[in-house]
Amino acid sequence: MEIKAVFFDIDGTLVNDSRAVLKSTEKAIQSLKEEGIYVGLATGRGPAFVQPFMERYGFDFAVTFNGQYIFTQDRVLFTSPIDKKSLHQLIDYAHEHRKEIALGTKDGVFGSRIMSFGMSPISIWSSRFVPRKMARTVSRGFNKVVSKVVPQDQKHLYTIAQEPIYQVLILSSPEETVKIEKEFPHLKFTRSSPFAADVLNPGISKLEGIRIVGQEYGFDIDEVMAFGDSDNDLEMLSGVGLSIAMGNGTTSVKAIAKHTTTSNDKDGIEKALQHFGILSGKELFLSKDDHFNKVKTFHGVMDGATQEKPVVWQPQDALYRTMFKQEELVEFIRAASSSEEEFDRSVVALHEAIETAAAKVRSKHPAEISMTGQVDALIDTLYLTYGSFVLMGVDPEEVFEIVHRANMGKIFPDGRAHFDPVTHKILKPDDWEEKYAPEPAIEKELERQLKAYEKHAKQKETPTDNHDHPSNGWFVPGL
Repeated sequence: MEIKAVFFDIDGTLVNDSRAVLKSTEKAIQSLKEEGIYVGLATGRGPAFVQPFMERYGFDFAVTFNGQYIFTQDRVLFTSPIDKKSLHQLIDYAHEHRKEIALGTKDGVFGSRIMSFGMSPISIWSSRFVPRKMARTVSRGFNKVVSKVVPQDQKHLYTIAQEPIYQVLILSSPEETVKIEKEFPHLKFTRSSPFAADVLNPGISKLEGIRIVGQEYGFDIDEVMAFGDSDNDLEMLSGVGLSIAMGNGTTSVKAIAKHTTTSNDKDGIEKALQHFGILSGKELFLSKDDHFNKVKTFHGVMDGATQEKPVVWQPQDALYRTMFKQEELVEFIRAASSSEEEFDRSVVALHEAIETAAAKVRSKHPAEISMTGQVDALIDTLYLTYGSFVLMGVDPEEVFEIVHRANMGKIFPDGRAHFDPVTHKILKPDDWEEKYAPEPAIEKELERQLKAYEKHAKQKETPTDNHDHPSNGWFVPGL
């Protein structure tokens, strides 16, 4: 996948929780520009707020007000002001229902003191610590208090509305926003804050704004990489070629993005760009299998590179990989043996099974190097492994995460893997056992799953239940 442009949301993405652009992010932006990749902003903020970022970091263009106002370093590419009739209706609705409302012009957001506070750094920072389920309570509290103490001047709002207005902000919870949407079906509503709704023209979005920029600068939407953290980024992240959710992003954003990086405080932008080789020029691909991507990340760190073009395993290397798996299989039957004698018998049986399997495979087709045959066999081993978990009643998802964290924990403070000079085995940092040893964490996770099963089964019990039937209270692993 060739990336020709990278777009960043601002709040919660480009800037950290201290409202600063990390040095790693600044360096990454400059590296992108040096490699001829366009860099842009895609934000719910207005052009007046965005302009300083454009000047300081050299962004090529900015999609502001969620796509309603798009500009470059030297010109305006596109504007879509809200029509006056709709504006007056929104102002009247806000007045009637005592809702705080603010109007976004090219010069700033005006009309509401509390909304101005809500756009401030301290408010945005503090909102991250307010549970979403409390957003309704907070929003109602703000509206109630402000409407009494500092009531909005409807005439003043009408005066502001004489200018082109590109976005309206209404202080409302998600539930309240649904009600407002029904009153204004001809307008579009989105959210970049748990406390307020952004009102736009229909058909306008960050994604559509990026598409407009692409038409002007010669790149397709599939050639765009975008970073975001809030629900007003959902449409953008679902439509671009490579979408990245910040580690601090909402659950819905992480669910729709193709990759989740670390947070805006932990070099999330730089790490994602490195992960996909955007800065190094490597031709990297992204799998829909997130487990594959995580293992790929591990090999990228440990081996220094990953294989991007499909290739076959050569005989000796294929044997080494099989021997690695063999050790794990022997560990598996050891963990299923009640005594050393039983384990010895299982090992003998395993040897016999290998001879039987060899004879069976030998009868099917002649020996030859085949990519199809290798992939088919590996997929079958993967499928059988999942089948073993199914028949155990164990959900492997969190167990995989435990093992992945343990493997990534082998990275030393210098950001590299260290190897034994003689055996070439991966070395572990001194605190690895304490922080990352997987066995205790796996044991804890299995205890959790067992307790979840017991709780679920108990809830399913009735006075007529026959406990001799395992179908009663059937457990969905990981519930």
